[in-house]
Amino acid sequence: MFETGIRQFRMAMAMVWGYHINPRNVERLVEDGLKTLKEFGTPGDDVQQLLDGPFSDAKARQEFQNRSLQRTARRLARFSPYYQKLFASLDINLEKLTIADMPRIPVTQKQVLREQQQDFITTNTQPYVATRTTGTTGHPTEVWLSRYEIELWPALAALSGLLRNEINPNDCLQINISSRATAAVQQSLTVCRLAGARTLVLGIIPPDESLDSLISDSFEAPTLLSTYPSYLAQLVKAARRRGLGPRDFRLRRIDCGGEVLSATVMQAAYETLGPTLVNDSFGMTEILPVSGRVCNQGHLHHDLNIGFVEIIDLETGEPAAPGRLGTVVVTPYYPYRECMPVFRYDTRDVVRALPDSLLTCELAGIPATSRILGKADHLLHVNGQVVTLRDLVEVYEALPSQPWPARFNAWVADDHNHIELIVPEEALTNVTPEEVEQRFREAGIAVHVASCVAREEDMKQLRSLRADLLENTFAARVG
Repeated sequence: MFETGIRQFRMAMAMVWGYHINPRNVERLVEDGLKTLKEFGTPGDDVQQLLDGPFSDAKARQEFQNRSLQRTARRLARFSPYYQKLFASLDINLEKLTIADMPRIPVTQKQVLREQQQDFITTNTQPYVATRTTGTTGHPTEVWLSRYEIELWPALAALSGLLRNEINPNDCLQINISSRATAAVQQSLTVCRLAGARTLVLGIIPPDESLDSLISDSFEAPTLLSTYPSYLAQLVKAARRRGLGPRDFRLRRIDCGGEVLSATVMQAAYETLGPTLVNDSFGMTEILPVSGRVCNQGHLHHDLNIGFVEIIDLETGEPAAPGRLGTVVVTPYYPYRECMPVFRYDTRDVVRALPDSLLTCELAGIPATSRILGKADHLLHVNGQVVTLRDLVEVYEALPSQPWPARFNAWVADDHNHIELIVPEEALTNVTPEEVEQRFREAGIAVHVASCVAREEDMKQLRSLRADLLENTFAARVG
């Protein structure tokens, strides 16, 4: 117990003062938690405050954020060629940088990160492995990571997961995400290794093959699933087609991210696959390891220990007032990010700002927003109304034809009075275009079903989904 206390103290000091956090020390804390779990049936919560932070106190939160921003900016000014030039052009004292100064610093855009990649790699680190975005919303972006980063992030995730019972030695995690997401796959593998859990890395293979692996015909069947909302929708449809239900699976938790997860598909996953929790999380390659989790009231709470999160008003560029739409802008702190860090990175993910004073959920001490509503570049402006991707997906996936996942194409008509919609033929099974339009009208969205497509070559007109990152196998070709 004395050694555990020393390890906790070392980790606390590193987090408070911004020193390199020793990954081995965090791994030993995971081992301590596993021993406690084995002996007492619970891993204990001695380091939980380190993970969640003292953010219930607004003053303490602001002081922590100011120190972290100053430390991060100073390091970038020394070692990042891109930010060295940017900060030199601004009349800002980085030694005294505060939250109030952040709007004076231009946001970093994905295109710049992609086009000037080498200038974002810090001169005092050694790139070790590259990971890429999926490219479903544009050209893939490549991000380099150091060995320190790929060792630290899963160690912290394993410690957090163990304390929150998100993973334990009795679990088996099935990973159905793209193999292109190197960092995410590597982190999941390492988290399972540290927690003593088993892992199945399958990727985006034909849904029936993944479903075969999930069926609980033995004690070895997965208890955890990591995937995308669009692929989860395909798994649910495949299970229903085969007459499978909750008793056929051992899943206790499903983690989704990267796309809009509708209430309809989430409920269908509960009813068909039988997990205790379907988690709609937030994260992206460029801002790793900063992430967000959804509370029991449906708010998205961002991890404030590891990075600074801003919600920038889409119209004014200033901090978004409660109720306003804004884009999520993230600054990962040093020492969590060191090789190719970003400062004020504009994710282009749109959320609605929420007032702190009205939060009553279990994570009320951590500021929150709505769930991700879509990308800023894909918003539709109709009759003075802003329609988000989530607005469309929620209505579309609730159609009686169950057109999961939501494949369609939408754009504003020339008269700006309604949205034109192209859908696949399956979306109009046992439902007419007029009935589809009525469903959208009931949700306050004026839509006209312009056409439907049936041929495979015409499906390219519809929006891309992460479930389309299919990795075909020989098994899929049998028969």
